[in-house]
This record gives sequence, C-alpha cells and structure tokens, in this order.
Amino acid sequence: METMKVLGELGGVLALALSALGSLLGTHAAACAALGAWRKCHEENRPMPVLLVVFVGAPLSQTIYGMILMTALLGAAATAPGTLRCALGLCGGLVIGGSAWVQGRVGALAAEVSGATGKGFGNFMMVIGVIETVALFMLVFALRALG
Repeated sequence: METMKVLGELGGVLALALSALGSLLGTHAAACAALGAWRKCHEENRPMPVLLVVFVGAPLSQTIYGMILMTALLGAAATAPGTLRCALGLCGGLVIGGSAWVQGRVGALAAEVSGATGKGFGNFMMVIGVIETVALFMLVFALRALG
C-alpha cells in the first residue's frame, strides 16, 4: 500500500517538474532569440521592440498548469490508484512541458521576425496560442481521467 502512495505522489512531482522544465527550455529559446533581435536593432540604430518579452514569457503558463495537475493528483490520493496518478503525472508533465518547449522555439522564430520587420505580432500570438491549447487539453483530459 505504501508503494501505491509513493507512486501517486511521484506522479504529482513529475507533473510539476516536467512542466517547469519545459517552461525553462521554452523561455530560454525565446529569450536567446529576443536578445539577438535586440542586439541587431541596437547595431542598426533602430528601436528595440519591448513586445518581444511576450514571446519569452509565453511558455511560463505551462508551469502553472503543471502545478494545477500536481495539486489534483496529490488531492486524489483517496480516490485514484497510485499507478494512475503516476501515469497521469508523467504523461501530463511530458505533454505540458513539451508544449512549453515548442512554444518557446516558435516564440524564438517570432522574436527574430518581429525584431527584423516590426510586423506580425498578432499572427505570431495566434500560433503560440494554438500551441498553448495542447497543454490546456492535456490538463483538462488528465483531470477528467482522475474522475
């Protein structure tokens, strides 16, 4: 019985840790591109668009989704088996974290283009929003699987 409890708690930890890791990797990718775009703007004596920070920060919301999933998994100890909670934490954390990582990579491209042209911000945010939806779907489906 103790093993099932530990597995369930591990699922909660994995949900948060993997989601946060994805946010870290995503923000890193977008931040590097934003810094490069700002450097180029500086070298060309053009204004440095502050809106590039939005691309950098976009992957951070997935850490919050991981925390919500972790809280639900830990709270379901009395109603859901530890193996289910561990599997949901692992799969949920991977998908939510993967979404953040991909979102940051797309944000990096958006920062490069936006920094060079000053155009396309709305279109870029729509694409980033679609990627965000994958994380939200995973969170909702995992919560639904808990019952």
